Amino acid sequence: MLRIWLYIARDSEEIADRVQTEFYSKFDSLARHPGQGHRRTDYTKANVLFFPVYSYLIAYRPGTDPLEILAVVHGAREVKKVLRR
Repeated sequence: MLRIWLYIARDSEEIADRVQTEFYSKFDSLARHPGQGHRRTDYTKANVLFFPVYSYLIAYRPGTDPLEILAVVHGAREVKKVLRR
């Protein structure tokens, strides 16, 4: 999350703060209401859901407590490769 904030803050700290707030709001929502988002079998066959926030995808395991966020990836990146890490 820090890397994303720093990248956006190069242009605007205000926007970076807004994006970060939106991410944390979505994390909370996903924890309270698991099952939001979509499966992407083109990225992984595992039990992972993807939820978009701006140009990013949150990859998470539904039904985990606490919520397991696997990655927050910019949509322009090769999501499949990031998930293999």
